[in-house]
Amino acid sequence: MKKLYLIVLMLAISVSAMAQDSDFFKKLATLPGVSDITALNSRNFKEKYQLFITQPIDHKNPAAGTFKQRVIVGLKGTDRPTVMVTEGYSADYAVRPSYNEELSELMNANVVFCEHRYFKESTPEPCDWNYMTVGNENDDLHNIRQTLGKVFTKKWVSTGVSKGGSTCTYYRAAYPDDVDASVAYVAPISRALEDGRHEKFLNKKVGTKEDREKMKAVQLEYMRRKPNIVKMLDTFCVNRNYHFNLPIDQIYDYEVLELEFSLWQWGRPLSQMPKNYDNDVKWFQYLVTEVGPDYFTCPSSYLPFYYQAMRELGYYGYDTRRLGKNNRSIPTAENYLKAVMVPEDMRDVKFDNTAYKTTCKFLKKNDPTHLFIYGEYDPWTSSGVAHWLNCSKKSNMKVYVQKGGSHLARIRTLSDSQRAEVVGKLKNWVGY
Repeated sequence: MKKLYLIVLMLAISVSAMAQDSDFFKKLATLPGVSDITALNSRNFKEKYQLFITQPIDHKNPAAGTFKQRVIVGLKGTDRPTVMVTEGYSADYAVRPSYNEELSELMNANVVFCEHRYFKESTPEPCDWNYMTVGNENDDLHNIRQTLGKVFTKKWVSTGVSKGGSTCTYYRAAYPDDVDASVAYVAPISRALEDGRHEKFLNKKVGTKEDREKMKAVQLEYMRRKPNIVKMLDTFCVNRNYHFNLPIDQIYDYEVLELEFSLWQWGRPLSQMPKNYDNDVKWFQYLVTEVGPDYFTCPSSYLPFYYQAMRELGYYGYDTRRLGKNNRSIPTAENYLKAVMVPEDMRDVKFDNTAYKTTCKFLKKNDPTHLFIYGEYDPWTSSGVAHWLNCSKKSNMKVYVQKGGSHLARIRTLSDSQRAEVVGKLKNWVGY
């Protein structure tokens, strides 16, 4: 083990030493606001760095102070296009040597991966939540684009997945000329704290009628078995030191509700759900595997997102009728995000749908070089643009839906004809 540690340490020192002599490293080091550049190992890029860009905490009020935002830069060549990843969460996974991005691989493009403000290394100190806004998020990305555009001078493409796809779309609406193209994957653009479209989607649009009835039956069976399974769940959570805002019997109800959303979101086969002849232990194990109770702990690492959801991004609701009338502990799931996911001292936030309205207005009135990719059965699709954005008269913007697809829908999962059309548009716009 000691030898392995020394090898890893020597390799890191070697990579860092080589970086110091790199012309690209020297260019990065001269950029305004850039600091703390660290060389990273990579299997997919010639050079890869973690760096920080100093940002105003509030772009409209410089006197509020600054913070450092983490950015991961992967170099293919300064003569290549650049993919800007508008991540919605932490940049931890982009640090890994194996990290690559679908568009970077497709276009042999550089990557500029932007960790979202208030996540991990990009958290201001002190952490004043008042500045966690879509407006500031857009301005962060614009500043990163302007700064790194000094070394990456060819065409730029913005992209993001899920919350990152939403971020990509808000950013494009705010700064339509910052990039030459955008690809937003499985991106919700929600209109309310509890949007309302997800429940209807799950009731009528996912799978077959037989699938939906099967899911309802499983949820009701979980409620019938609730007294025994809750005891197992309580022991499970105590052993893992999980903390909740609500009693464990109510957390159980939310897990049963979330099971439906989660299975369709990730495209899990319903055939693997437990059967009525299975014992309670198997039903319990399936539930905590598919919907870990840590999702409902408070606080969690996703707290910055939950705050954003309360304030501007919105979220989904639950149809508590799915629980039936027996053994139910929650009369309603209204305002559950605040009650379950957020500490009490953060709940006094009113939802502002300005970002939703301005973004939808921009997409309807304009024709940006922006592609949207969704999965047909992904519940998030119901709050995306797939069901209301009419692109039939637009020459650029297009929505692609993977048949039977989930939240894992990507360019590579589309049909041959869809994939060919996407690639053709990107080649036309970016010229890679």
